[in-house]
Amino acid sequence: MQREELNRFADERRLYLDSFAHHILVCAGLGCPRNEEIVAALRRVIAERGLKERVLVRKVGCMGLCALGPVVLIQPKDISYQTVRPEDASEIIESLEKEPLQRLLLPPDLPFFTRQHKNVLALSGRIDPESIDDYLAAGGYSALVTAITAMRPADIIRRIQESGLRGRGGAGYPTGLKWSTVAKATGEKKYLVCNADEGDPGAFMDRSVLESTPHAVLEGMIIAAYAVGARNGYIYVRAEYPLAVKRLMLAIREAERKNLLGHAICGSNFDLSLQIRLGAGAFVCGEETALIESIEGRRGIPRPRPPYPAEKGLWCCPTLINNVETYANVPLIIERGPEWFASLGTEKSKGTKVFALTGKIKHAGLIEVPMGTSLREIVFDIGGGIPGGHAFKAIQTGGPSGGCIPAEHLDTPVSYESLSELGSIMGSGGMIVIDETSSMVDIVKYFMEFSMDESCGKCIPCRVGTAQIHSLLTKFQERRATGADLAQLEMLCDLVKNTSLCGLGQSAPNPVLSTLRYFRQEYLDRIVDPASAQEVDQ
Repeated sequence: MQREELNRFADERRLYLDSFAHHILVCAGLGCPRNEEIVAALRRVIAERGLKERVLVRKVGCMGLCALGPVVLIQPKDISYQTVRPEDASEIIESLEKEPLQRLLLPPDLPFFTRQHKNVLALSGRIDPESIDDYLAAGGYSALVTAITAMRPADIIRRIQESGLRGRGGAGYPTGLKWSTVAKATGEKKYLVCNADEGDPGAFMDRSVLESTPHAVLEGMIIAAYAVGARNGYIYVRAEYPLAVKRLMLAIREAERKNLLGHAICGSNFDLSLQIRLGAGAFVCGEETALIESIEGRRGIPRPRPPYPAEKGLWCCPTLINNVETYANVPLIIERGPEWFASLGTEKSKGTKVFALTGKIKHAGLIEVPMGTSLREIVFDIGGGIPGGHAFKAIQTGGPSGGCIPAEHLDTPVSYESLSELGSIMGSGGMIVIDETSSMVDIVKYFMEFSMDESCGKCIPCRVGTAQIHSLLTKFQERRATGADLAQLEMLCDLVKNTSLCGLGQSAPNPVLSTLRYFRQEYLDRIVDPASAQEVDQ
């Protein structure tokens, strides 16, 4: 597809959409139940009242405010309704030419929406994820055409480097540096991989992006493949995400039909084949070398590094691996420039970050904020604070591999560096809010049980160490622990952290270590002999 043809498709879709006086956008994400029934009810009422030429009902991606779903957006007035049911269809249609329906109305100045800065999520909840035409009408694939027809691969990599984009999968490795390494690597074949194996409890960032704007991820992948010289790619997504898989498969077929993927993309000599590989749900397959093993048809267990996948990855060929959110940022950087991206965030953590905000929080859902936004603003402004009149106790970032951050550090700006200093990690973007009614020992035991169960068992420190730590935490939970148990717990955490083979084992002790640092008294209070506890702490 050339630029002229791309513009023609986009213009035709925009003309069609502009022909309707009213648009009713229904969130079709998994967080909004009964959305199919709501769409059907709205269309039935529209047909009965002869409004098919004036009112268009569309399914769209996640609008973010999952706690108050199903959410419906009325355009062009930008009126949002919460907790909508199919039975509300008649009243919603009647209100189109009148005042908004007050009993369902979401306040237009709700901080959940006004305090966000959406880039990756800008089209989420605004376009039909199952329509490539909607994506084209919103400017989609323009960056791809620019990259392939007007830029050299080295220019693309330089632009990504200058933007300061870092991997959004957890480690925060500079994306441009990784691309440059793969581009320079020698070999007849190179591969591209999208890591969509999101397994953290409470995390749904990548799933929502794939369900809402799958074409944005594909566009970023195609640009990346062109930049590094890869002609074959895989999207590794867990089978527990059937809606994401369905929309990805449809997006791939649509992109191929419009010559945006496959052979001679955009009339160039660049070819790219993309396939989907389904993961069985093993958390360890989020680690890139375990993911590679799984794609190759073997059990997903990590490989020693070096060599790194950028030099020796899939079938021993140079392989570029980035996660969903990283690829989704690429078209924006190509279109708007590296300076735009670098102007957001902090000195070392550029751009915005998508987070899944869950736990004891009023407005649970999917958010996107600039790097450097404080935890306080995320919890109390965007998230609406703690429900039930309870006090904030901690926020756990980074999933089971992250740490628990107490109230005294709520004003910390969120960045890779600041969270690491507090004993936590950014991870892929999970945030779980904990209130005063929760026991930190119970929470930590839950996360350790998860890590223990998900350990692949290849290395002894992780396989045995997580089980021993879990056993000790059980003694604390049951108030059978001694001062010696506390000392052993700290020793084991240090051992597992520093001797495990991969990131799962190396980060598994983080929840324990952070709670020992900030909530140590809760451990001491569960020791049967207080005198022995005092000896350990001296």
